Amino acid sequence: MAEAARVELTLLGQKLSLRSEASPEYLRVLAAFVEDRVATLQNSGVRDPLKALSLAALDMADELHRAQAERADEGEVGARLRAVIARLDELSRQAP
Repeated sequence: MAEAARVELTLLGQKLSLRSEASPEYLRVLAAFVEDRVATLQNSGVRDPLKALSLAALDMADELHRAQAERADEGEVGARLRAVIARLDELSRQAP
């Protein structure tokens, strides 16, 4: 595991200093992603930067929760399929 290092970022014109185990390049990619989302909202008419940032955060949180729910559903389906396969294997061994 990498040691936490101090990283300086500029996000929406604000200088941020944070400690993270993630690489500075990765954190800059994340900051650029957030800035792109905010810019998209501002280009669509949201003028207040705080409102645009809040809406972008809500949108990203929604995407995260939907992806997590989808993964959980896939895990449940996978577990059911494994149970069916195990049962079929069991039945095939019992067949004459």
